[in-house]
This record gives sequence, structure tokens and C-alpha cells, in this order.
Amino acid sequence: MSESKKQSESAGTFAFEGLERIIHERSRLSILSSLAAHSEGLVFNDLKDFCALTDGNLSRQIQILQEAGLVEVWKGFHKKRPQTMVRFTPSGKKRFLEYIAVLEDVVSNAIATGKKAAPVKAPHFRGLSPA
Repeated sequence: MSESKKQSESAGTFAFEGLERIIHERSRLSILSSLAAHSEGLVFNDLKDFCALTDGNLSRQIQILQEAGLVEVWKGFHKKRPQTMVRFTPSGKKRFLEYIAVLEDVVSNAIATGKKAAPVKAPHFRGLSPA
């Protein structure tokens, strides 16, 4: 097969356009994964514990997710104490599940490619040695 044909067949194979940067960041992925496991939503302190984030970091990440339309925030009181509840918006849940499907494709492609690829010999660069 010619080199140009190989390039045209593989162009974009590993682009994975469905990986949204807004979701892909570690803290936000942790928040959304926690919410996916708790369909009724989570109170702020539980979410903070699940994700091992500080108050300030969690607040900022929730704000980003809220501005992106992925989550909604409910503020109220429980036993006379202020409480913040976070849960997916309907479209946010759909976007997250689509993101997970693309992520599954990434993993499947990597596994399939790795299984059929011949072992790669490390290139030798004059004057350099492996670290």
C-alpha cells in the first residue's frame, strides 16, 4: 500500500473529537463520575469527599460545569444549615454518557492497535542514550 493511501485511511483515526476538554480535566471528570453514580445528586461535602478536592477547587469546578450546562446547583437548608446540592442537567447527563462512549472507543482502539502492532525498536540518536 502506498504511503499516501495509508495516511488517508488513518487520517483522524486517533482524533477522538467527542472528547470534550471541559469534561476531560481530572477534577471535573471526577465530579461527573461521582454524579453519574448518584442520580439524585450529591451534597457539596459528599462530593468534596468523593473527589478529594478542597472547598475552593470544588466550587470553581462546579461553576465551570454549571456554565457549560452540565450540572445544576440547588441551594437550600437542612436542619437550619445551608446546603448545596449538585446534580446533572438532563443534557449534561447525555453529554457525559456520549463522552464515556468516545472514551471507550479510545481504549478499544489503543488495545486493538497495540495487539496488532509489531514491537517498536527505539530509535538511536547519536550522542543520546535512553534515560
